[in-house]
Amino acid sequence: MTLRFSANISFMFTERPFLERFAAAAAAGFGAVECHFPYDHAVEDLRHALNDSGLVLNLINTAAGDASAGEWGRAALPGREREFRADLDAALYYARALGAGSIHVMSGVVAPEGRQRALETYVENLGLAAPLAERGGVTLLVEPLNVRDKPDYLLARSDDVIHTIQRVGAPNVRLLFDVYHVQVSEGDLMTRLARHLPLIGHVQIAAVPSRAEPDEGEVHYPAILAELERLGYSSWVGCEYKPRGRTEDGLGWLARLAAEPGE
Repeated sequence: MTLRFSANISFMFTERPFLERFAAAAAAGFGAVECHFPYDHAVEDLRHALNDSGLVLNLINTAAGDASAGEWGRAALPGREREFRADLDAALYYARALGAGSIHVMSGVVAPEGRQRALETYVENLGLAAPLAERGGVTLLVEPLNVRDKPDYLLARSDDVIHTIQRVGAPNVRLLFDVYHVQVSEGDLMTRLARHLPLIGHVQIAAVPSRAEPDEGEVHYPAILAELERLGYSSWVGCEYKPRGRTEDGLGWLARLAAEPGE
């Protein structure tokens, strides 16, 4: 198997302090890491952790906003454009300083009656953000989050994300295809992978419905990964799952999947 796997250290290796997770991921055989929110740590500390571990940082998120108040991103919130621009500036600073090639631009939680206006705001903000990101070689990712885990998140379906990306019309705005979220919201995974591949910028995996290691549940990952290879997907596959126990104890799935692709 030629696919490359990155460890999401916001979910994995949480037995350790954040800055120690880089070395743990490298020791476990990963070539890259991704994380949600690096902003509690100084760029220099993160750079040292990356350099010492020899890892690539491939993905970060824009800030969540006030998560205690139910916020999960601000890019689609009307009247919050100034705050989103600050979120974007911070994400671009971290991405460029640390060599991260992608930023997930979190849209936000929106009441049903405000969805249309929020969608227009999101398209406008992405349109303004895209050229700023392009200058640093950064791809902006749009991810659908399923309504079971994140009720009222602006975008829950990959098909709707594709329509949004097409409206923005920027080549560096792409789909984050999280197999877990797409399966919960839509299913028909292989058809959607093939249909959306030209606009997919990143893929993430986890078991469904548990969101644990991808060796249980209703998604047959050997077939999914074999299909990604067949389609020519060449970017990282992010392991964004919540380990059942100690992270290292659950990593046997990776060796088994690599040994039995598509079976």
